[in-house]
Amino acid sequence: MKTRVVGEVMTSEVIQARREMSYKEVARLLHGHRISGVPVVDHDGKVLGVISETDLIRRQAAQAERGTGRRRFRIPALRRSARAAAAKARATTAQELMSTPAITVHPEQRVADAARVMERHRVERLPVVDEEDRLIGIATRRDLLRVFLRTDEEIRREVIDEVLTRAMSLPPHTEFVSVDDGMVKLEGRLEHRGDIPLVLRLTWRIDGVVGVVNGLTFRVDDSSSGLRRHQSLPNREQRGLGA
Repeated sequence: MKTRVVGEVMTSEVIQARREMSYKEVARLLHGHRISGVPVVDHDGKVLGVISETDLIRRQAAQAERGTGRRRFRIPALRRSARAAAAKARATTAQELMSTPAITVHPEQRVADAARVMERHRVERLPVVDEEDRLIGIATRRDLLRVFLRTDEEIRREVIDEVLTRAMSLPPHTEFVSVDDGMVKLEGRLEHRGDIPLVLRLTWRIDGVVGVVNGLTFRVDDSSSGLRRHQSLPNREQRGLGA
């Protein structure tokens, strides 16, 4: 099956920060390029962490709290949070501000897998790195959503060519496929009942598919219960199943 990978949708020209950059330099970088986050790299281009607008705001909030002179974190369980907040308030460089470790992906990973990583870690962007962890691109939520901008006709053609014709070895135009806003409807009759789940799974894997409506039927029930029923029928009824 042909599925799009991160390298096909990522942005190759990446705005990046050096670890020695100051707070204001980072803020100007984000504002000047109208971006909400930036990866931080070392002198070899290896990703060290990521700074987002949230990190900058959190630093300002921590500094404001520190400036009040209040001692709010007295409960032992909160001491770690207090220390982290104090460190964030004192942060002056990109290395001190960034969130670590950086959650990264490789260009050959599937877009769907990258989306799951993004959702699991609740991040807005994923630095794309090579085998040596050097930055080669950035994948944002908007980049990953490009796969859903495929036209219905592109999706329909791939279902026919890749799923029905290539994977299932069915003659062209045997089944009817329609697509409406990414929703695929499959109709027609397959030879075996057991082929239907496979067709549905393969269709779901196609980039841009948001749903699958199953209207497929079958000629032979090759499930264990179906086979037992088929074998127990009189010869006359068995002949009728093939009609």
